Amino acid sequence: MLTSHHPRSREPQQPVPAARGDVAGQNGHVLAVGEPGPRLDRLTRTLVSTGHEVSHAEPGDVSRQMRHSPPDAIVALDDVDDGLDLIREVRAVPAGRALPLLMVTSDPGPTGVADMLRGGADDCVAETSDPVELSARIEAKLRRVPVPVENLLLDPRTGLYSQPHFLGELDRELKRVDDSRTGGVVAMVGVAEIAALEARLGPRVRREVAERLAGVAEKLGGVCDRLGWDDEGHLLMLMPGVDEDTARRELQNFANAVAGTRFVVADENVRLTPAIGWTPLADCADRGQAVANARNAVEESIRHRDLRPVKYAAWMRGTHRRGRRTLATALRTLLSALSPVLVLLFGVGIPFVFYQQMYELGWDVGSAAYWVVVSGLVLSAALIVLECLFSLDAKPRPERPAQPYPPASAVIAAYLPNEAATIVDTIESFLRLDYPNELEIVLAYNTPHPMPVEETLREMARRDPRLVLMPVAGSTSKAQNVNAAVTRVRGEFVGIFDADHHPVPDAFQHAWHWLSHGYDVVQGHCVIRNGESSWVSKLVGVEFEAIYAVSHPGRTRLYTFGVFGGSNGFWRTDLLARTRMHGTMLTEDIDSTMRALHEGARIATDRTLISRELAPTTLTALWNQRSRWAQGWLQVSLKYLWRGLRSPAFTTRQKAGLLVLLGWREIQPWLTLQILPVLLYSAWRAGGVDHLDWAVPVCLLATLFTLSAGLVQALFAWRLAVPELRRRRAWFWRYLLVSTVFYSHFKNIVARQSLLKEVLRDRQWRVTPRPGDKAVKRT
Repeated sequence: MLTSHHPRSREPQQPVPAARGDVAGQNGHVLAVGEPGPRLDRLTRTLVSTGHEVSHAEPGDVSRQMRHSPPDAIVALDDVDDGLDLIREVRAVPAGRALPLLMVTSDPGPTGVADMLRGGADDCVAETSDPVELSARIEAKLRRVPVPVENLLLDPRTGLYSQPHFLGELDRELKRVDDSRTGGVVAMVGVAEIAALEARLGPRVRREVAERLAGVAEKLGGVCDRLGWDDEGHLLMLMPGVDEDTARRELQNFANAVAGTRFVVADENVRLTPAIGWTPLADCADRGQAVANARNAVEESIRHRDLRPVKYAAWMRGTHRRGRRTLATALRTLLSALSPVLVLLFGVGIPFVFYQQMYELGWDVGSAAYWVVVSGLVLSAALIVLECLFSLDAKPRPERPAQPYPPASAVIAAYLPNEAATIVDTIESFLRLDYPNELEIVLAYNTPHPMPVEETLREMARRDPRLVLMPVAGSTSKAQNVNAAVTRVRGEFVGIFDADHHPVPDAFQHAWHWLSHGYDVVQGHCVIRNGESSWVSKLVGVEFEAIYAVSHPGRTRLYTFGVFGGSNGFWRTDLLARTRMHGTMLTEDIDSTMRALHEGARIATDRTLISRELAPTTLTALWNQRSRWAQGWLQVSLKYLWRGLRSPAFTTRQKAGLLVLLGWREIQPWLTLQILPVLLYSAWRAGGVDHLDWAVPVCLLATLFTLSAGLVQALFAWRLAVPELRRRRAWFWRYLLVSTVFYSHFKNIVARQSLLKEVLRDRQWRVTPRPGDKAVKRT
């Protein structure tokens, strides 16, 4: 134990900085901190015997005592909560951040010492140590005065600039931009999970996370040559002399690398969602504006959690977040309401006038258009027949897994006000799933206000720990809910479901059969379970068999790649964490498919991997759903078609598939509409409708072949349908009739209107109402 010894002779000390006081000829002024009692008395005697001037402070009184008599060092006893509270008290005082702080501990175990050093102590010494050792440690700290990292130009461990020094660098770059207009970007990187990490692991995780992010940036290299961090733990990135496209590309690569890495933070293995906001230096008057703009963009990025770097825009300022109804918005609304008239104008009126005028000039363009339309109809029918034939030869699911079943996760994305009637029944169905390893069920939901069903869900979670409730504050889309959940799930693979889905008990087992054999995503078969509710739900029930039992498997076999359909799809968690979903895309599932395929992912389709869901029951609900699907497909086509055709990641056969799925599907609805202007032109040129010859053999054959494609598709849908629907033969005959005379035209009208909505940037999401499970008539 530390005891008083006779004063020993001392060698002359090196002078210390004046800020520490003149300590020449003595060992300096030490503040001894601890509860009054024998331990503090022994410590005081030891310090005095080794030549130190000593003053005292009790825990809670350190700040006042330091102002009254500033010490050169602090020596404290760990008798208050293992010393950690006392360390925080000392370091909370501005002067205390730069003072040497030594802890005298009665329990010098490695864990306790490590915690105190990490908590801010400069050194720890056992209470049983020799007084000479204590004195030597104090003298060493006084000769080598500790300097807080934020006062250094660069953190010696990470190479990060402190915030003041980073802002100084930013000032210099802003002046260079003003002088030379060379451009450049400043970016800020936040982490969507930081609040939860801090609540669980303490405030030090902010610094640790910034260091981990900096490590990824330094490993990638690129155009970012200065990295810093601020007091909130954001990583700061200065990218001088680069254009915006280069900056966006570099920041996207950084985001993808971070999302694809598992980090160790405070001894925990975690996934992080980088939220990147950036602004061009040329748009900023000073460093304050630059940092504020980047911070506003970070807040917007955190909302989406989709890894895309967000460029600052004026509307992101707090006072403009809600936006205002402008003249442009009102005009867009008006044009959207007039979209049926605009479709007729652009799709029928203008082509008819064009054919007339060209004929007057001696060019019979209308007749050529006739053959183009006929050829288009025949091509569409041939593609349908091909898909049907290839669906018969769809690749079967592997009978056994190539690896043992790993932990798995299910993510159910829900907008609670719309799902309240069905969500409890859905959760109960998931809790009945049969899986031979750990299976967690994560309900990631958003709601604008508390709902009574939340208490029911909390009670279910208390009864069964497999259920994890995850409210996503500020979310406005399914994509944001999924993005929030993917960093929290523990499974090696994750199934994504809408809130009305009831997968079959062995769904996760069968999904792993595919994934363990080298696939990255597997899309299952979505089956309608409320077909008896209305004629619309019957129609959709058969259509889903045509899509999931015929088209998806047939296309996968024909073009050698599958498509993720948004629900009842299973992803390797690492791939989904890198890919995420983009909430700005109306079909975020197809968008994710394209980005995964560009990365080289293998996507399988399995019509035996069944999940049952609810169909729209009214024509209005069906219109809204299909309008969103059509506009979403158009967004994906515009974004990825040309990129995919140029990409070396796709084979020639796959590029042909992209051309059909993303190109032809957008052209075909407008091509079929050309039947009207071509007929009008032909009647005009012939002198009246009564002068037209309707018995043209080629036209009749093309019409018969086109109609037969619908019959073939309905027949294959019945042949490959699930047993409970295959028994409903009348539904398939009704589908064939309604599809021929109405539904095909209905979907073409939706597709054409969606093009105008996208041109007008009308991207309002209209949710599909859920009828509620009590109202579902079982099929």
